[in-house]
Amino acid sequence: MTKLRQILLPLLLTFLPFPALSQSGPVVVELFTSQGCSSCPPADALMEELAQRDDVIPLALHVDYWDYIGWADTFAQAKFTERQKGYASANGRRMIYTPQMVVNGLHDVVGAKAMKLADLIMQHKMAPQQAQVSAARDGAELSVSIRPTNGALTGPVDIFLVRYMPQANVAIERGENAGRTITYINTVHDWSQLGQWNGQGAADLTAPIDGDLPAVVLLQTPQFGSILAAARVEAQ
Repeated sequence: MTKLRQILLPLLLTFLPFPALSQSGPVVVELFTSQGCSSCPPADALMEELAQRDDVIPLALHVDYWDYIGWADTFAQAKFTERQKGYASANGRRMIYTPQMVVNGLHDVVGAKAMKLADLIMQHKMAPQQAQVSAARDGAELSVSIRPTNGALTGPVDIFLVRYMPQANVAIERGENAGRTITYINTVHDWSQLGQWNGQGAADLTAPIDGDLPAVVLLQTPQFGSILAAARVEAQ
């Protein structure tokens, strides 16, 4: 990659214009990554660019299948590996890999291909919005409001609560990235299901929420389908 290209790609992600008439909400980008993967740092760095945007929600899920190399990822969870396997199965694929970005649950990008990622984000920004979700926190209670935007949907739709750490610096002592200190953005610490929505009309629910980490509420069709809507919940 030329030096000029290295400079321009992050700028492309930050300033790429989107049609003013787009009805879509924020686009969710899931990065499957690992502290033990030498190919992952460029993708991890792209997350910092994405996190500056209001129209994108980037989430980093650290997988555990690189741990055997000699460095156990401090953020890895087996359930994130299972989520990545679920996407692979849903798309008829036998293998999983890092780094992989999945856009709104439907399309994936190999590695840190910023231009392809920008194209996919634009594609999802231009797509008609099928649902809206809003969420607000009051102390230890989370209130969620869901509305269809284009008539009733074929349900059910899963409602997820994702908790994440906005930024963390990790000094890696062993493995493929030994000796490096890497900044990780929007690292997911928990991914839990709040319930399901039937897609037929407005719905409101409340759920307990603890700790001071920010969160995201997602609406996703079952079996690792498309993410229909997402809403940020600020840290307390």
